[in-house]
Amino acid sequence: MREGVIDDGAAALDQWFRAEAAATTPGPARAPQDTIDTASGLTGERCLELFDSQATSRHLDLAARRLGREGRGYYSIGSSGHEGNATVAAALRVTDPALLHYRSGAFFVERARRVPGLDPIRDVLLGVTAAAADPISGGRHKVFGSKPAHIIPQTSTIASHLPRAVGLAFALDRATQLHLRTEWPADAVVVCSFGDASANHSTAAGAINTAIHTAQQGVPMPILFVCEDNGLGISVPTPRTWIEQAYGTRPGLKYFDADGTDLPAALAAATAAADHVRAHRTPAFLRLRTVRLLGHAGSDVESAYRRATDIAADLRRDPVTATARLIVTAGVATADEVIRRYDEIGAHVAEAAEKVGLEPKLSSAAEVTAPLAPARPALVRTDALRTANSNVTETPPDSGEALTLAQAINQTLAQLLARDPDVLVFGEDVGRKGGVYGVTKGLQQSFGGRRVFDTLLDEQSVLGTALGAGLAGFVPIPEIQYLAYVHNAEDQLRGEAATLSFFSGGRYRNPVVVRIAGLAYQKGFGGHFHNENSLAALRDIPGLVLAVPSRADDAAAMLRTCVAAARVDGRVCVFVEPIALYHTRDLYRGGDGGWLAPISGVRHAEIGRARVYGAGTDLTIATFGNGVPMSLRVARRLAERGMHARVLDLRWLAPLPVADLLDHARATGRVLIADETRRSGGVSEAVCTALLDAGFEGRMARVTSADSFVPLGPAANTVLLDEAAIEAAALALGRDR
Repeated sequence: MREGVIDDGAAALDQWFRAEAAATTPGPARAPQDTIDTASGLTGERCLELFDSQATSRHLDLAARRLGREGRGYYSIGSSGHEGNATVAAALRVTDPALLHYRSGAFFVERARRVPGLDPIRDVLLGVTAAAADPISGGRHKVFGSKPAHIIPQTSTIASHLPRAVGLAFALDRATQLHLRTEWPADAVVVCSFGDASANHSTAAGAINTAIHTAQQGVPMPILFVCEDNGLGISVPTPRTWIEQAYGTRPGLKYFDADGTDLPAALAAATAAADHVRAHRTPAFLRLRTVRLLGHAGSDVESAYRRATDIAADLRRDPVTATARLIVTAGVATADEVIRRYDEIGAHVAEAAEKVGLEPKLSSAAEVTAPLAPARPALVRTDALRTANSNVTETPPDSGEALTLAQAINQTLAQLLARDPDVLVFGEDVGRKGGVYGVTKGLQQSFGGRRVFDTLLDEQSVLGTALGAGLAGFVPIPEIQYLAYVHNAEDQLRGEAATLSFFSGGRYRNPVVVRIAGLAYQKGFGGHFHNENSLAALRDIPGLVLAVPSRADDAAAMLRTCVAAARVDGRVCVFVEPIALYHTRDLYRGGDGGWLAPISGVRHAEIGRARVYGAGTDLTIATFGNGVPMSLRVARRLAERGMHARVLDLRWLAPLPVADLLDHARATGRVLIADETRRSGGVSEAVCTALLDAGFEGRMARVTSADSFVPLGPAANTVLLDEAAIEAAALALGRDR
């Protein structure tokens, strides 16, 4: 029954077009080059071209639904009713980067049509059928994306691409100021489209706010927000005046409004909006009033939640039909010629659909995951060890003195900024203040506000700036103040950064090194927002590199390696810095300076390789972060009792250093995992699994923090891993000999 409803809807739409076109009274014939609308400058010839893009998008929707019913297609969220967005493509240049809503099919067709060698029909259908030959995602998802057409692919996004779009707009002009080349012209405009329901998402509100806030400070922000307003969020209506009320009067945001079913009006508004952004380098908002035809998706039955009269009213506003009427009444073509043109496009799409249905699909996990975590360790090592580029001599030099963790990160950031003009450091308070813990102190003074700068207090915008900057060719190093705060914006890492290479087959990358002050053990300060000890959400992101240095020399080497991996392989790296160890100097007793280390000559730590302390043969204590100095102190006390342990600092928590873990586990036959994260979902679970998967037959145990948020004050000691627990567990393993 549901499929019948879908068939009926598609058939009704097709019949409506034919009947309305045939019934249109023709106007006096005119030459194709004649202007038929003075406000937009639309000629008859251009009108026919835009009609072709609209009709192509429509037939692609119909073909996707047919393929889905036949079990040969896998994606049927269509663009029917939104075909007016072809005018936005027409108003922009091919070289303007675009991040598109999943209903911007006509935009994609019109943009791709203008690029020699592209076939938008085949490309879209390859995505619908999940064919391995899909030129953008390689069969991983149906997306509107094309490297030659400068369309950066998005999946079924709910405004999560807007922070990246804002970041890209910022980065384009920042690159010009810093004399760095990007793949886009200096006067390019970034366009991002989204739906009216998505406009209410916190991500959209935050991104648009960031664009306005940035522009108000005189920073160029050449971005065009296009809200394709069809009045529905699946089944939930959007009030007719809501978008205008929410965005129409915001200072610093030029607002444009047009009926997206009226081709000349939409073209005039889109052209005015694009020209405004290009001329003024400030953000603009275009509300394109559309209709949604054929329901939300192939499985959606509109009649279950919409009145028949409302569905019929939308049908009467069909933009493809409206453009056909315009062509006929303007005398550009006859009704028969328009219908024939429509049918020829339909036949072409149907023929292409039959062919792509035979294309092979991805058939192995290796094929699917190939773009997730590209790794060229030799090239990464070479880049990490590099002391200068061809134009810049590295300053300041290594001091040679023993440093704290915070000092090592500060010096390493300074060296990277001096060495590479493509490095940016930013986040809340990183500039004049130098960060909450002084880690970035002095960097802005040394390298200027264009390369080291403060951002809004909005983690989504911080990460979005990084994702856009990475696209523009920078190696961004954003800072998130506390680990708990990254959860406010986790989708920017999971749904945007980590997926871009995956859904573009590696054609686009998101090089980024996100610095996060994290973990617990801040005595007498903070509570759970400043003492977050959970890393599970980060470890779960495919392809993400998660680094947790515990000592100065490791921090310097690992940070350089992360920056190299971002630059060379486009990797998404998260660099979690244990707050409690930032300024730690001593290890065994007060004044011993045992946790200080020089960073001279320390420039590389291979991703996925652990660091070992000692060569004890009785026990391996596998740990990381704050657990490393705790375990070293425990190991010393164990040695006094005749039990000799080595301490293995895992350092890289994704990917885990499994080979090193196994080597040291087998060397002692006993493994204790000292994990400062929570017992459920913590790192220790993955370590145990890795040992079991590899067939480790020795004894193992784990000690962790409790499954609890970290409370304020001394109560924190009741739920966090401590040395007493590590020592007791080690002795218990030792007794079992």
